[in-house]
Amino acid sequence: MYRINIPQGNFLEQSDVDKLRVNMTREQVIYVLGRPIAEDAFDKNTWRYVYSFNKGRANEQYKSLVLNFENEKLVTVSGDYEQPENFTTPLEQ
Repeated sequence: MYRINIPQGNFLEQSDVDKLRVNMTREQVIYVLGRPIAEDAFDKNTWRYVYSFNKGRANEQYKSLVLNFENEKLVTVSGDYEQPENFTTPLEQ
Protein backbone atom coordinates (compact mmCIF):
# COMPACT_ATOMS: atom_id res chain seq x y z
CA MET A 1 0.00 0.00 0.00
CA TYR A 2 1.32 3.44 -0.93
CA ARG A 3 1.28 6.10 1.75
CA ILE A 4 1.74 9.76 1.03
CA ASN A 5 4.38 11.37 3.22
CA ILE A 6 2.87 14.33 4.94
CA PRO A 7 5.16 16.65 6.85
CA GLN A 8 3.83 17.21 10.35
CA GLY A 9 4.55 20.07 12.71
CA ASN A 10 6.58 23.22 12.29
CA PHE A 11 9.10 23.12 9.46
CA LEU A 12 11.85 25.60 10.34
CA GLU A 13 14.90 26.63 8.36
CA GLN A 14 18.10 27.46 10.21
CA SER A 15 17.84 30.90 8.57
CA ASP A 16 14.55 31.46 10.46
CA VAL A 17 16.02 30.25 13.75
CA ASP A 18 18.98 32.59 13.18
CA LYS A 19 16.61 35.57 13.54
CA LEU A 20 15.93 34.77 17.19
CA ARG A 21 17.46 37.04 19.84
CA VAL A 22 17.55 36.95 23.62
CA ASN A 23 14.79 39.04 25.27
CA MET A 24 12.41 38.77 22.30
CA THR A 25 8.76 38.84 23.29
CA ARG A 26 6.45 35.94 22.49
CA GLU A 27 4.83 38.09 19.80
CA GLN A 28 8.21 38.71 18.16
CA VAL A 29 8.97 34.97 18.20
CA ILE A 30 5.57 34.21 16.61
CA TYR A 31 6.32 36.80 13.93
CA VAL A 32 9.62 35.05 13.10
CA LEU A 33 8.68 31.37 13.51
CA GLY A 34 4.89 31.18 13.68
CA ARG A 35 3.03 29.58 16.58
CA PRO A 36 4.34 26.30 17.94
CA ILE A 37 2.10 23.37 17.03
CA ALA A 38 2.47 21.87 20.51
CA GLU A 39 2.17 24.06 23.58
CA ASP A 40 2.87 22.56 26.98
CA ALA A 41 -0.22 22.96 29.15
CA PHE A 42 1.90 22.49 32.29
CA ASP A 43 4.82 24.74 31.38
CA LYS A 44 3.80 28.03 29.81
CA ASN A 45 7.44 29.17 29.68
CA THR A 46 8.51 26.44 27.26
CA TRP A 47 7.59 26.34 23.59
CA ARG A 48 8.43 23.34 21.44
CA TYR A 49 8.56 23.46 17.68
CA VAL A 50 8.57 19.88 16.37
CA TYR A 51 8.80 18.67 12.79
CA SER A 52 8.64 15.12 11.46
CA PHE A 53 8.58 13.65 7.96
CA ASN A 54 8.32 10.01 6.84
CA LYS A 55 7.02 9.12 10.29
CA GLY A 56 7.68 5.51 11.27
CA ARG A 57 10.01 4.80 8.36
CA ALA A 58 13.72 4.08 8.22
CA ASN A 59 14.40 7.51 6.71
CA GLU A 60 12.24 9.40 9.19
CA GLN A 61 13.35 12.96 9.82
CA TYR A 62 12.70 14.55 13.19
CA LYS A 63 13.78 17.98 14.34
CA SER A 64 12.85 19.99 17.38
CA LEU A 65 13.48 23.46 18.69
CA VAL A 66 12.84 24.30 22.34
CA LEU A 67 12.44 27.92 23.43
CA ASN A 68 12.39 28.96 27.08
CA PHE A 69 10.90 32.22 28.32
CA GLU A 70 11.30 34.03 31.62
CA ASN A 71 9.15 37.06 32.46
CA GLU A 72 7.64 36.86 28.96
CA LYS A 73 11.08 37.23 27.30
CA LEU A 74 13.05 34.61 25.35
CA VAL A 75 16.05 33.37 27.36
CA THR A 76 17.30 30.13 25.76
CA VAL A 77 17.15 28.19 22.51
CA SER A 78 18.00 24.48 22.31
CA GLY A 79 17.30 21.43 20.17
CA ASP A 80 18.37 20.23 16.73
CA TYR A 81 19.29 23.64 15.31
CA GLU A 82 22.45 25.65 15.80
CA GLN A 83 22.13 28.50 18.26
CA PRO A 84 21.89 31.75 16.30
CA GLU A 85 25.29 33.43 16.08
CA ASN A 86 23.86 36.76 17.33
CA PHE A 87 21.41 35.25 19.85
CA THR A 88 23.01 36.93 22.86
CA THR A 89 22.73 40.37 21.26
CA PRO A 90 19.21 41.70 21.95
CA LEU A 91 17.33 43.49 19.20
CA GLU A 92 17.44 47.23 19.59
CA GLN A 93 14.33 48.41 21.39
